[in-house]
Amino acid sequence: MGSGMALTIFGILNITADSFSDGGRYLTPKAALAHGRSLLAGGADVLDIGAASSNPKAVAVGARTEIARLKKVVPTLMAEGAAVSIDSFEPDVQRWALGQGVQWLNDIHGFPDESLYPELADSDCGLIVMHAVQAEGIATEVDVPPDEIMQRMFDFFDKRVGALQAAGIDKSRIVLDPGMGFFLGTNPETSIEALRRLPDLGPRYDLPVLVSVSRKSFIRALAGVSAADAGAATLAAEIFAVSRGASMIRTHDPKALSDGLSVISALSGA
Repeated sequence: MGSGMALTIFGILNITADSFSDGGRYLTPKAALAHGRSLLAGGADVLDIGAASSNPKAVAVGARTEIARLKKVVPTLMAEGAAVSIDSFEPDVQRWALGQGVQWLNDIHGFPDESLYPELADSDCGLIVMHAVQAEGIATEVDVPPDEIMQRMFDFFDKRVGALQAAGIDKSRIVLDPGMGFFLGTNPETSIEALRRLPDLGPRYDLPVLVSVSRKSFIRALAGVSAADAGAATLAAEIFAVSRGASMIRTHDPKALSDGLSVISALSGA
């Protein structure tokens, strides 16, 4: 990674028409492949590729469309040696991804479909188990008080991590994602509380934690900026998350994060 710090950077590659920050920009295979290569050159260790947006204003596209988009990009990038994560909560898309031999699956609902568990157990890919206040579908605009979020998160992970392990999925394959932005509710303070209390999460389960704050609604609200201008605010929150114990960061700008961590590492004498 080049940062000198024990961190895995997931670069976000959205092959979508309506992602909140870059919808449509990488929808064509040519643009997606070019951007994926750019993310890797900038310091991404893994490409987190999503073919359907999950923000509150997104339109559902269905598993068939997701797979059709992914087919035009994923095999090429994997053939070039890229480590790939597939960002989808559709079981059929996850099954397709398992068949491709991807390194990671990233589910915003933390793998609720138990019918998929035998296939997950038979694979060796990593599982990013994300918590969201929404039980299914895309993010919705709901208000969750900051003082409730950690207990909701603990209740969710207690149940889900236990179920995955009971299904024969080795604990070493599981990564926790607390969710951020609208996945935790409309109140920016709720995401802030979750970030501040990251040290309470990973050690509770003895599992690594991935954080994705890149250009999120609460970051934009804090800084009073648009998604296009949220780079500096995002970087500050990402470095804070690392300082609070996150060992994986999912970001739109791997180079900024890698550069920032390199400077911190040099200054601290690491």
